[in-house]
Amino acid sequence: MGEPRAVSPLSHPPRLDAETREALRLLARGLTGALEVAGLEELPRVTEPTAATTMGVPPDAATRPTSATAAPGASSLGVLASFPATAPQAPAAAAPAMGSEAEALEIVRDTQRQRAVRLKVLADEVIGACTRCKLHRGRNRLFFGAGNPDAAVVFLGEGPGADEDRTGQPFVGEAGQLLTRMIEAMHLSRDDVYICNVVKCRPPNNRDPEPDEVEECERFLKEQLAIVQPKVIVGLGPHACHTLLRTRAPFSRLRGQWHRYEGIDFMPTYHPNYLLRENRDPSKTRKREAWSDLQLVMLRLGLRA
Repeated sequence: MGEPRAVSPLSHPPRLDAETREALRLLARGLTGALEVAGLEELPRVTEPTAATTMGVPPDAATRPTSATAAPGASSLGVLASFPATAPQAPAAAAPAMGSEAEALEIVRDTQRQRAVRLKVLADEVIGACTRCKLHRGRNRLFFGAGNPDAAVVFLGEGPGADEDRTGQPFVGEAGQLLTRMIEAMHLSRDDVYICNVVKCRPPNNRDPEPDEVEECERFLKEQLAIVQPKVIVGLGPHACHTLLRTRAPFSRLRGQWHRYEGIDFMPTYHPNYLLRENRDPSKTRKREAWSDLQLVMLRLGLRA
């Protein structure tokens, strides 16, 4: 009898189970994507393993590309082997000088973009077409919030009114015009502030939001405030202030005094709708009191009165 013939360990490779083949395929796809990000374009696509890679055909024959692109059925290992180990790197963009005005402005813009994206995700993906409480049954539009995502001051109402429910925009009626004048009196514009409500849907007949409705919406309000990170919240009207401050103290004792909500300075003042009604009685001076409240806010923000 002659010498026994040596058997190459590659002559009959072990068959890979489906789980192992899938793991290798995903690994190859991830590596290929990394090369593309690094600057190598028009990479051959990773294909599913074929019988040639698992049924005893020598790997070099099954995976070696025959041209600039891999042959159909080639494994991802052969594709990756045809590229250099170190991918060419794209030249880095020149950074602005440290401490320059351009650098500071870019940081501000990046912060605003990030916060705007997070607010949009919260509005569209988390809240979405909300049906968490009964208020959704009668709404036309859900009002989430509007304004500067990097605002130092947030104006917070109790809930959308009829105009907000119709347009999806905050304070667009006569009360909105008055709020705009109040903001401008602070040497700000509506583009400088952020406006939102305790609840996102209009209560029927403009009634006060009920506790279960507030409970469902308040968690989203807290997320909004955590994203915007204002220095001051101006609470508009007694219901919003009583609800968030967890107190039934007379509103006359709340307004004009600093409070805290979610770690943020909170100043209660009159709702523009109330000021419009009160304006018809010349004996009342609520507008002066509201202006006094806003002056305290300006002082806290470092704005000139």
